[in-house]
Amino acid sequence: MNKVFHAITEKQQDAATANASDMTSDYQLEDQVGFILRCVNQRHLSIFSRLIPDLTPTQFSALAKLCETGQASQNELGRMIAIDAATIKGVVDRLKLRGLISSESQPSDLRRLILKPTAEGRQLFEQIGAAALKVSEETLRPLSDKERHLFIRLLMKLR
Repeated sequence: MNKVFHAITEKQQDAATANASDMTSDYQLEDQVGFILRCVNQRHLSIFSRLIPDLTPTQFSALAKLCETGQASQNELGRMIAIDAATIKGVVDRLKLRGLISSESQPSDLRRLILKPTAEGRQLFEQIGAAALKVSEETLRPLSDKERHLFIRLLMKLR
């Protein structure tokens, strides 16, 4: 009985190995969604850093959202721009250090920081707003208008 079990196990392993090698031979990295998204993101980040060299995309997102909303707690800001709590703290610290945003504790909860863009932060956002629009435009340039709308719609569905 043990020999029979061993023979079945070997046959199952051989079949699994054959299936895995078939799948592996079909696998082409360049065709995988994650690889393609990473390449597109690298191109987008290159365009962003060329057109907006003074801020990272995450710093820009935080400043843009604060300029849009007027104020937010640090946690709210992180949620609004899809950044985890540890990352948003560093982003906020760097923006505060540059004088682009200010923070104050709420009297009812001293742990809760309320963030606001400073006049300098609003001014910088106004100056680079057109460049930010150009980043998206240049990223999508290879696509027709119809393809752009479809691409954005599909990305939002995946988000």
